[in-house]
Amino acid sequence: MADLQYRIELEGGEVFTGAAEPRGEVRLALPLRGTLRAVTASMKLELAGEEKIFMNGFQTWTYCPEYTAKDRIPSLRRLPRLGVKHYGLDRYGDEYFVDYPDRSGVTHGESWCYFRRGSRFRLIASLDERPGYTLFRYDAKAGELTIRRDCEGLKVDGAFHAFDLFFAEGGEDEVFDAWFAAMGVRCRTQEKIAGYSSWYNRYEDISESSILADLEGCAGVLRPGDLFQIDDGWETEVGDWIDTDRVKFPRGLKPLADEIHARGLKAGLWLAPFVANRRSTLFREHPDWFYLREGKPWYCGVNWGGFFSLDFDEPAVRDYLRKVFSRVFDEWGFDLVKLDFLYGAAPFGSEKETRAGRMIRAMEFLRELCGDKLILGCGVPVMPAFGLVDYCRVSCDVGLDWDGSWLMRHTHRERVSTRQAIGNTIFRRQLNGRAYLSDPDVFFLRDDNLKLTDEQKLTLATVNALFGGVLFCSDNMGQYGERALAVYRRVLETRGAKNVFIDADAPGRLITVSYEVDGSHRLLKYEY
Repeated sequence: MADLQYRIELEGGEVFTGAAEPRGEVRLALPLRGTLRAVTASMKLELAGEEKIFMNGFQTWTYCPEYTAKDRIPSLRRLPRLGVKHYGLDRYGDEYFVDYPDRSGVTHGESWCYFRRGSRFRLIASLDERPGYTLFRYDAKAGELTIRRDCEGLKVDGAFHAFDLFFAEGGEDEVFDAWFAAMGVRCRTQEKIAGYSSWYNRYEDISESSILADLEGCAGVLRPGDLFQIDDGWETEVGDWIDTDRVKFPRGLKPLADEIHARGLKAGLWLAPFVANRRSTLFREHPDWFYLREGKPWYCGVNWGGFFSLDFDEPAVRDYLRKVFSRVFDEWGFDLVKLDFLYGAAPFGSEKETRAGRMIRAMEFLRELCGDKLILGCGVPVMPAFGLVDYCRVSCDVGLDWDGSWLMRHTHRERVSTRQAIGNTIFRRQLNGRAYLSDPDVFFLRDDNLKLTDEQKLTLATVNALFGGVLFCSDNMGQYGERALAVYRRVLETRGAKNVFIDADAPGRLITVSYEVDGSHRLLKYEY
């Protein structure tokens, strides 16, 4: 790889340029005073033969497969502008602050990228995102990699880390082990979890009676120590977390957590701590609690009729969240929280802090609130969660069909898709056991309320078992027959697979995964 040529521009016209050799750790910390306009670097990087390109997507849901030299990442510019604005389609990912070239041969991503030929990886990765997200863009036709620090408008006075980069070439485990060692990031736990989530069968239509019915069914299938998670639908409105919907849960949640524990299971609860919808009490009564942009609350997307970012730097918001988590853990007795839509904490930075720095600080605040309790992160920019959560989603939500409708397939990169969820689980497999234990989202074995074929269900379950540390199902397990129970046991056995080998170099977009379970050779095929 050629030398890294960098350029730093300050408001007022002052420019700093230089070069660095891309080997091992490259840390460019320069004494600067002023307001940053642009921090960029570039290097010549030619593809070797049929070398594949991986660019990590902005947050956990962002679809990011391996690309070829002819691929492009589609933008939202082709959609009606009013529709994008109404549904907030550009707010789920990076499109509101990253320019999408949307042309053949140009790909981009955040925090790390690699170039793979067979089993050889060329990894280029950030060592520290607090000074700003590291934005990569590769132009295959020009053979050039551009790197930009997301820090425009930041005021600096002293040593500023323009870039903290890691370069390595070698086998997959070799380069990723070295990167995490260089960062000093370690997985908080090596305890894999399995269990149940209420979301993908009942969605928000849950109640005390339905949760108890599902618990009764799951208790006969799950093992002691597995997790039973109550997902969205227990609260009156998103953002109002202090109490439950008393129509649906007249006794509150403590009796349910107690009943889950009585069955020998861990109790998990879903919430989205940094956002609130427009119908919530928080939104009506505390407009000063919300993150403002141009004088208006920042719109995060269309879920729940529209939802907005809370400003976690407001003392009242911090006090409120402390009460919420104290209630969830100390009063109700839950063991794990699934914290969702976390990207809402840091849509922008300021002259004192970058967008990424704010996101990291938000994650540190959640770790403080949760103490030693378990966190499953979701909807969070990927690298800011490293080492701070116990488990973390690596994919978008799965759907009840394979790939959604034609209309959905032409929306944002964070959309619901079983096919794309499987792809992300495979292509982000290096995070599992290094950054945290990966959550690939749920699998299904049921036949009702589902449009997946038996082959698709087995593919989803097998990939989750092979490449994740979280293995959740979202069925009423009490309705399983002997066949479904046998498949469930087989999926659990797959977690202990050995000699896992991935062949992603076949023509087209076919991936073959071979592996061994109890000495038996097995094969899985997936087309992304």
